[in-house]
Amino acid sequence: MGFALALLAMLSFAANMILTRYAIARMPVESGFLFVLGTNVLFPALLYGGELAIRTAPYSWDLRGCALFVLAGVVGIFLGRRALFDTVRLLGPSRASVFHSSAPVVALLGAWLLAHEALGAYELALVAVVWVGLWLTQPPAGSRPGETRLSRVAIRRGLLAGLFAVAGFGFGNVLRGLAMRQWEEPLLGTVIAALSAFVLQVAVTRDWHAVRAQVRKAGAPGVWIYVACGIATSFGSVFITAAMAHMKIGLAALIMHTTPVVVFPMSALLFKQREEINGRTLAG
Repeated sequence: MGFALALLAMLSFAANMILTRYAIARMPVESGFLFVLGTNVLFPALLYGGELAIRTAPYSWDLRGCALFVLAGVVGIFLGRRALFDTVRLLGPSRASVFHSSAPVVALLGAWLLAHEALGAYELALVAVVWVGLWLTQPPAGSRPGETRLSRVAIRRGLLAGLFAVAGFGFGNVLRGLAMRQWEEPLLGTVIAALSAFVLQVAVTRDWHAVRAQVRKAGAPGVWIYVACGIATSFGSVFITAAMAHMKIGLAALIMHTTPVVVFPMSALLFKQREEINGRTLAG
């Protein structure tokens, strides 16, 4: 069950990556991210309302579990994603993707330190194989258009942002797993995590005039594509949170990050980016 849920989470986040390619062509991600986070709150809340109507288990509340979900939203969604956007801006997409693929290693370390998870030799061997595959699927730095030689200052700032992104994603997943062990409410927990990130994003947004102008320019189609991204990431968050109740946190995070298995062939099919499918990526 845990593997199936983690695999569904991977497919959901892969779908989001594909949708994002269409979304950013209509509206900058800085404004679109607000719609993604808003959908991350409202859509799981609707699902949770439906779940309450049909489930037989009584409703329960756990303050410590709620606090862990809040921290997961702050660390994993707000700080992790925000730092990843900064990494892309400073270093470029392919260099940033290398940091993103490293997040499962931090999740494994965090699960060992905080959740006292220990992996056996067989599990560690599988982790090593998957991690090497993820690194092989990343294109060489600077291989994509627009990724030119960087200054030392840009590299230092980009490395710092990348480390924050890796730590955010990795420890955010561990906090979700710990929350599920304390309070097994994946839908409500997803709502709480997304709400904490949404509140922080609203708090740090200053140029609301620019946001309104970008939304008007994008129109309804641009907004709805970001809403679709929000639905996809909502499913991904719910599935990965539920998976952690059935399997080890580090392994669930590792499975979730195997998105290149889906994204690369879909990019070749939809965006005609067949130049990114080479011997290195196929080996990965």
